[in-house]
Amino acid sequence: MRKRRVNILITVAIIFIISISASNATLFVKNDGFSPTYYSEPWQGFTLFAPEYSTMTYLMDINKNIVHTWESEYIQGLAAYLLEDGSLIRSCLPYANPTFMCGGITGRVEIISWAGEQIWEFEYSSDQVCMHHDLEVLPNGNVLMIAWEYKTYSQAVQAGRNPSNIPFSKFFPDKIIEVKPTGPTSGDIVWEWHAWDHLIQDFDSSKNNYGVVGDHPELIDINNFYGAPDWMHSNSVDYNEEFDQIMLSVHNFNELWIIDHSTTTFEAKGHTGGNSGKGGDLLYRWGNPAAYHAGSLNDQKLFGQHDAQWIKEGFPGEGSILVFNNGWNRPDGQYSTVDEFIPPVDNNGFYHKDADTAYGPLEQLWIYADEDPTDFFAGGISGASRLPNGNTLICHGPNGYFFEVTNEKDIIWDYTNPYPTYLLNAVFKIQRYSPGYSGLSNLILGPEKPNKPKGPTSNLEIGIEYFYSSSTTDPQEDQIFYLFDWGDGTDSGWLGPHNTGDIAEASHIWTKKLIYDIRVKAKDVYGYESTWSNPLRITLPIIRDSNSHSIFIDKIIKMITAELPIFKILFNLK
Repeated sequence: MRKRRVNILITVAIIFIISISASNATLFVKNDGFSPTYYSEPWQGFTLFAPEYSTMTYLMDINKNIVHTWESEYIQGLAAYLLEDGSLIRSCLPYANPTFMCGGITGRVEIISWAGEQIWEFEYSSDQVCMHHDLEVLPNGNVLMIAWEYKTYSQAVQAGRNPSNIPFSKFFPDKIIEVKPTGPTSGDIVWEWHAWDHLIQDFDSSKNNYGVVGDHPELIDINNFYGAPDWMHSNSVDYNEEFDQIMLSVHNFNELWIIDHSTTTFEAKGHTGGNSGKGGDLLYRWGNPAAYHAGSLNDQKLFGQHDAQWIKEGFPGEGSILVFNNGWNRPDGQYSTVDEFIPPVDNNGFYHKDADTAYGPLEQLWIYADEDPTDFFAGGISGASRLPNGNTLICHGPNGYFFEVTNEKDIIWDYTNPYPTYLLNAVFKIQRYSPGYSGLSNLILGPEKPNKPKGPTSNLEIGIEYFYSSSTTDPQEDQIFYLFDWGDGTDSGWLGPHNTGDIAEASHIWTKKLIYDIRVKAKDVYGYESTWSNPLRITLPIIRDSNSHSIFIDKIIKMITAELPIFKILFNLK
């Protein structure tokens, strides 16, 4: 155990250092802007988050109570999602791969049941490939994963990379794999896409991929971005079921890319095939036209962005793209924003681009920024998502700070992650699930209904202390408080905490001889209450002595005879 803890601490230190380094046609438009409705209340739901330097994943209610947790053996839980069956899918770091020591490294995906049992694990980490950052679960249950693939110095030079810009003599382009789980520790790669198959360069006409970069926005300039073997640093992947398309956030290019998923793996290697007819070439890109020689720094919109996603069907802004724009090296100062824009796509999933221009739009539809922009800056990680009521949930990743803003950009809910400590509380991104989401069906908020109280029930006397007990269990094994209602308008107050299943006892003294129903309610340490127990009826009997009874009868007789004297004669009463 001590050795494992030491290994975890060493790994945390390594990843922390890496993270610090990484920080330094007729158009069919679905979204015409926000509804003017002002939502002043936070969206009721449950927020899922996995602190980067922790083995834990947390589910939190809107009142900031942790209502469920999952534990892994490994840290670096970047991507974490709640599946429809209540299990957790999570990326993590099984070991520090010495070949790919770059920011966002993971190497493993695991699925953990609601009860905490590991259902599936899949490792993709070697000296040739390594998973990193995000994942996306497809409607068919397969999982999209981002990975680096290793290219040597000579391979990069032959592909047209400038030899002076190959740090450490190695080069890591990104790939996407689709994995079909086949067993508890296995999976088949059923589809893949490689950036390496879609390159262009204008540096060396004697090498592969030579051409005019500006004439081929569908291809990737191998000489764009210098400075690290991690050439692209793709940090999020999202899927559009309607169009069968995949979106990547490519951090080092300051762009979002969309590719066709309807292709076969063979077609994805080339330039034809699939719904688009373009194979694995880029269908759309946005954020930095200079990356394909269609603009300058003045035209750039994204700056080291994260968490690009299509806004879900039925949500305000449906069909738009939302992205956390970190603002790294922004010309007018380093500050972060959350940007929403409408891509120029028709109802068949084709993206419009005029000749000799960059892909649109020219401007964002909606931008969240702080009143003083430089007060809000997240140099790395982070994310944002649209909620069903039109509000936007935002995660300032490095600070572990979550908040919800209205369309009017007012903060109406916030939370700072304290796990594992406030100094190491970074969170990659967060999700919020509506109360009706099927993955929450296992969530029983509060303890089970307590057992009917036990204790004396008959021939009780006033002024005497009597003791009663009850017990229950909590599905999450949280500690429990008990409240005894004595039936006379008083109660015990909340007693505890008690461990789940333990018996709780309370006492009471009654002051009047009547019949009472005793009931018990329980609540967990987060304030979630059970229903009331079945009542226990007790009796404090009302008994009059013979003398008082006789006096009462005499008074009645005197009243009757006074009003009706004939009764006195008939019954010979004096």
